[in-house]
Amino acid sequence: MKRYSTADLRCLEIINLCDGTRLGYATDFEFDKECERILALVIKGSTGFFGIGKCDDLVIPWNMIECIGEDTILVRLTQKDLSCCACTPQKHKRFHF
Repeated sequence: MKRYSTADLRCLEIINLCDGTRLGYATDFEFDKECERILALVIKGSTGFFGIGKCDDLVIPWNMIECIGEDTILVRLTQKDLSCCACTPQKHKRFHF
């Protein structure tokens, strides 16, 4: 099993397997301090011009990750999962499962 640092994970593009959408790159992580595990990947939302068109961060729970490869992280997010996002797939909102 290959070990990855958070710096390694930030360099991998996140792709949605359901529709092939490029979601971006992980900019942050949610950790469980007690269990010492990553709970979710966070993709920073867009800030917009003077706050106009701003979108919240997209939080991808660890259980939605299908595979971590050499170049990409593959996740499975259905349209229903993303329906809570008011922004286009390139601009994401925060959601939890």
